Amino acid sequence: MFFTPADDFDLTKIAKSGQCFRWEKIGEGYRIIYLDKSLIIYERENNFELLTDEEEFNAVWKNYFDLGTNYSEIRKKIDESDEFLKQAASEQKGIRILRQDPFEMLISFIISQNRNIPAIEKSIYLLSKYCGEEKKDARGEIFYAFPKAENIATASDDILAECKLGYRVPYVKRAAKSFLNGEIDFEKLKNISADDSIKELQKIYGVGLKVASCIALFGLHNLNAFPIDVWMKRILAEFYSGGYPYEKYSPYNGVYQQYMFAYYRKSAGKAN
Repeated sequence: MFFTPADDFDLTKIAKSGQCFRWEKIGEGYRIIYLDKSLIIYERENNFELLTDEEEFNAVWKNYFDLGTNYSEIRKKIDESDEFLKQAASEQKGIRILRQDPFEMLISFIISQNRNIPAIEKSIYLLSKYCGEEKKDARGEIFYAFPKAENIATASDDILAECKLGYRVPYVKRAAKSFLNGEIDFEKLKNISADDSIKELQKIYGVGLKVASCIALFGLHNLNAFPIDVWMKRILAEFYSGGYPYEKYSPYNGVYQQYMFAYYRKSAGKAN
């Protein structure tokens, strides 16, 4: 089927924004793995070709790409005097905050600690290969579904070590167990403020402030969550020495964070 976005939509910018680790570049498009689903999507001249049917697109991918949110309207809310953010949003127009699975984001961002994106992607691939279910995409090629919590919780430490998790093995395993026994209630977390959900997420073994903020933004889809890593610290010091206007930009601080993060890293020549 073919799809023409009504709003900001740029595959490459989304892929390089640091929020997704299961996008594989193929020609003029990507293979995207989401839980146990796979989508082949190609960018054509004026639209996108998706190797799926309309039923699955409406049931899965429409929500995944957050097509119900108008990102061009969010960009219009940026203060005209905020030159850096205006430029960042203009340059990175097309980024969307994907509606990803909270459990997958919990595990993925625990794995992400102190690692670059290729290393994160490798570990998630191996974890899915060893603990997930083998599937086939629209081209008949094999992919691996993201593992269910019980498969991670019961995996041996040796298997998890094979996934290049290093010191994160106990964090990943305990997080899966906490989810299984009901200690982590993502539905509850979705219905409270970004600050409160981040505080709750930090109670999970191995989850600090930055990881909790990423889970809130990319897993709970709380668009006001504002992850701060080394890049964001540099941005805040360089462009917002008088203080970043969180209140003014609420409830879209997370969207603006993505524009700034992607733009600044690209300017520094560090975008993957």
